[in-house]
Amino acid sequence: MALIGLISDVHSSPEPVAEALSIFVREGVDQVFCAGDIAGYMDQLEPTISLLGENNCRVVRGNHDLMYLDKHKLDADNETLSYLKQLPAFIDVVIEGKKLYMVHAQPPDGCHGGIKLRDREGILQAERIELWKELLAEFNYDVLVVGHTHQVYAEFIGNILVVNPGSSVFNYSCAILQLPEMTVQFFPLSGKSIKNTWNWAEYMLSVK
Repeated sequence: MALIGLISDVHSSPEPVAEALSIFVREGVDQVFCAGDIAGYMDQLEPTISLLGENNCRVVRGNHDLMYLDKHKLDADNETLSYLKQLPAFIDVVIEGKKLYMVHAQPPDGCHGGIKLRDREGILQAERIELWKELLAEFNYDVLVVGHTHQVYAEFIGNILVVNPGSSVFNYSCAILQLPEMTVQFFPLSGKSIKNTWNWAEYMLSVK
């Protein structure tokens, strides 16, 4: 049996990452995977990267990571830029006999779009699950881990368990995947209830 800690869309906010990592230690996870967007929104990118590196997190790049690199493309290389540059577009591994694929938004290497299964109220939409069942019909994996959409779910789409752990800072969530059982447990962060869907535009309206 293997326990895989899952986080995503940490957006330069180290405190929820540290809390998630503490949960993973407490629960005895074997590896930690992060589905991208290390950069963006908040302003503590360097300590966030340090936490991920110190805990041997396996990370894929997200759209905000690419945006950060583009913004700083004329800067001299430093530890932050070097870290973001070496992030892969996807991770493809076999754990406990199960084929797992992780990408930020959608396979094979998309950083935009994303697998949106919930509406703005956080309710799962059957028609979206059916759409992705068609789109993933030729995708030969047991588990697909994604981020990007700031939605929290673990749903079987056809024979594929598709997991989005949500944003650690905005959905207040992380998850643990158990293999080969292919079960998922979600954990709340920051003393908040898990928010199944989070939208930046609505958030900005709420704080005005």
